[in-house]
Amino acid sequence: MPAPFDFHQFQAMTPLDGVNIWAYLLDRYADRITVKRRKPALENLEKIFNATFKLANAVGFRAMNLRDLCGETGLSMGGLYGYIRSKDQLAEMIEDVVRHATHEVPKMFAAVADPLDRLEALIRASIYVSEILQPWFYFVFMDSRVLQAEQRGTAKESELHVQALFAELIAQVPGLRGSPDLIAAHILATFQDWYVKRWKYRAADIGPDRFADSAVQMMRGYLAA
Repeated sequence: MPAPFDFHQFQAMTPLDGVNIWAYLLDRYADRITVKRRKPALENLEKIFNATFKLANAVGFRAMNLRDLCGETGLSMGGLYGYIRSKDQLAEMIEDVVRHATHEVPKMFAAVADPLDRLEALIRASIYVSEILQPWFYFVFMDSRVLQAEQRGTAKESELHVQALFAELIAQVPGLRGSPDLIAAHILATFQDWYVKRWKYRAADIGPDRFADSAVQMMRGYLAA
């Protein structure tokens, strides 16, 4: 899909959304998840992760425990063990979803030739996917310190991967002013502000389309000048 596109159009084409995410987790971790009946497994995965985000926001992921998760989901400890055995596994799966989204979404626009058009598509897609998966992105940003060292390194590599994609496109803009890597880092910081400080934009009645339009205008205003 060429830019510009809006949030509604993106929702219809994204490979990972708030519905099929549970199927992605169930299939990816089939060797770990012992519950084989697909429908209840999908429903319980949704319960488990929604409860995790709720508890992490209320008391902090470090402070919560699996018994808290049982109380929030209504699952027994044995039932919970059918999906995860530890908080480390929970954090690993959350990071994996964010990494998968940030690596797969840019592939949707590989055929867009003009660097500014492709950059716009990536900006819009990055904002929109973080809107769809806001709790997941927020968790990785705020609670990455609870990840195991290997997962922390993977999360950092994932962010640098996206920044490198942006920097590569920025470097192709004729008459570029400034460092492509630094400009790309500024753009990524804009996305992070969107999904971390939702209260600010909600209070101002700013939705994802308006935010994306503004981010694109700033990018084009600077790079196309």
